[in-house]
Amino acid sequence: MARSLNKLSEVGVRSAKKAGRHSDGGGLYLNVSASGGKSWVFMWTPPGGKRREMGLGPYPTVTLAKARAMAANYRVDVAEGRDPIAERDQTPEPLFGDAADQYIETIKSEWSNAKHAEQWSHTFKVRCAAIRNLRVSAVGTDHILKVLRQPVTSKYKGEVKSGEFWLIMPETAGRVRNRIERVLDHCRTKGWRTGENPARWKGHLAHLLPKPAALIRGHQPAMSYEDVPAFMAELRAQEGLSARAAEFSILNMTRSNEALGAEWPEFDLDGKFWTIPKERMKMGKEHTVPLSDRAVEIIQELKNAGTNHRFVLPGQPRKSDGEERPLSNMAMLMLIRRMGYDVTMHGFRSSARDWAGDETPFAREIVEHALAHKVGDDSENAYRRLTALKKRRVLMQAWADYCCSTRPSNVVPIKGGANS
Repeated sequence: MARSLNKLSEVGVRSAKKAGRHSDGGGLYLNVSASGGKSWVFMWTPPGGKRREMGLGPYPTVTLAKARAMAANYRVDVAEGRDPIAERDQTPEPLFGDAADQYIETIKSEWSNAKHAEQWSHTFKVRCAAIRNLRVSAVGTDHILKVLRQPVTSKYKGEVKSGEFWLIMPETAGRVRNRIERVLDHCRTKGWRTGENPARWKGHLAHLLPKPAALIRGHQPAMSYEDVPAFMAELRAQEGLSARAAEFSILNMTRSNEALGAEWPEFDLDGKFWTIPKERMKMGKEHTVPLSDRAVEIIQELKNAGTNHRFVLPGQPRKSDGEERPLSNMAMLMLIRRMGYDVTMHGFRSSARDWAGDETPFAREIVEHALAHKVGDDSENAYRRLTALKKRRVLMQAWADYCCSTRPSNVVPIKGGANS
C-alpha cells in the first residue's frame, strides 16, 4: 500500500529540481519554480467548496519537518470546519507593541500567577521600547540585536555592573529573546509576517551573540535537543528493561514515575493511547498520552515477552512480603551514567520543550499539554480537549521521528563512563 503521508525525504527535497508540485501527502506540496526556487503549499477542499491553497513559506527557511507540522495542524483545523486563510487575513497588520499586547491577552489564561502577565508586559513596554512602534513586518535582526544589546545597569548583592543587556543579565535577556520570538511566530501565523524569525536563536542569533550558559533547568541537567537523536540511537542499542524504560519515557515526554508506574490496563494499543490515572499525575488530573509508533512498538515488545507482572516495567518484588514493584528510577539514571552522560531523565523534558519551541510551529499550549502542565482554566481545557489531543498526537509522532533521526552528536561523555 502506498504511503499517504510523509512521501518526501529531506534529501529528496534538497535535491528536487523538476519544476512543479511534489506531494508529501495530506495536502502538503513542495512547489519548485522554473528558476529553481522552492516553497511549501498546503491545499485542501472544504465540504461543498472549491480547492483552496495556502503558502507556508520558502524552503529551506521552512524545513520539511516544520512544513509537515504546520500542515498537520491545518488538517485538524479544516476537519473542524475552520478556514486557516480566513482566520489569518481577518485583521490588519499591527505595530509590534500592539501585537505583543494582543498575544499576552491570548495566552494569559494559561498562567496560574498574575505576576506572569506583569513580567510579560514589562518585557514589551520597557525592554522592547525600541521596537514597540515598528510594524511587525518591519522587525528585523538589527532591531532584535538593538534590544538585546541595550545598555543596562544591574545590582546584585551590593555589586553594581553596567554593560550590554545580553552580557550583564543573560537569563533575563534570554527570556526577552524567547518572548519576542513567540510574538513574531504568532504574527507569522496571522499572515502579518513571512520568512525567518529574526529572534530565532539556533542558526541565526547563535552566530551573532555569545553563547548563553549551558542548558540547566533547576538542578536537573538536560541534554541539548540537537544531541538527543544520537543519544537515542545509542540508547536503542542498549539491551535490558532499563534502556526500554528510558526510551519510552523520553519519547512520551513523561516524568519518570509516570512511566515506571504504568500498568497494562492503562494502554489501548489499537487506538495508540496511554491513559495515566490522576493518582500518578503531579497535577492530580488524568492524562492521556497519544503514543507514537515507536512507543507502541516498545509496549508491544514487552507484552509479547509474556510477563504476568502487574507493572509494564517491573522491578524486584519487595523482600518482606513479595509485593510487586515497578522498576527503580535509579535503574534508568545508572544506565545513563554507565553510557557516559551527565544528564537526568527529567532533563529530557526540557530537551523536548526546547526542541518544540525552536524547531516546530506547534502552539505553546499544545506542547504544555503534552508535558502535562496546567494550561488555562477547567472550562477552557474541557472545550479544547479533543483538539489538543489530535494535535498532540501529531506533536508526539514528530518528536519520536526527530528522536529516531540520524544526527551527529556534540556530547562528550563524562570521564569514567562506559564510553570514555
